[in-house]
Amino acid sequence: MELSGVRQHLLICNGGTCLKKGGEEVAKSIRAEIKKQEMNRTIHTTITRCNGRCEDGCTVILYPEGVWYKEMTPESGVELVKSLAKGEILSSQTSYHHNGKEFIRSNG
Repeated sequence: MELSGVRQHLLICNGGTCLKKGGEEVAKSIRAEIKKQEMNRTIHTTITRCNGRCEDGCTVILYPEGVWYKEMTPESGVELVKSLAKGEILSSQTSYHHNGKEFIRSNG
């Protein structure tokens, strides 16, 4: 995979708990929407194992912004990609975000 030109990286948890909460379907919906929005060259996705936030599953992490999303579903995965296409952050499901120094809990 050529990463030149990639602006954002989505890490999609598929650890045990997140899989039970639909992690595989979330990954499929995010990847399908990225393709639909023709953003394959600007957003890269990686399916990961456990990210340690099982209580927030299914977890998706956005870099370089440092935003952690909780309780993601296939539908919210589509909304996430649509928001990124507009240059926005989907704030409704954030659990943590990076303020430039450290991660802080979000009110999403």
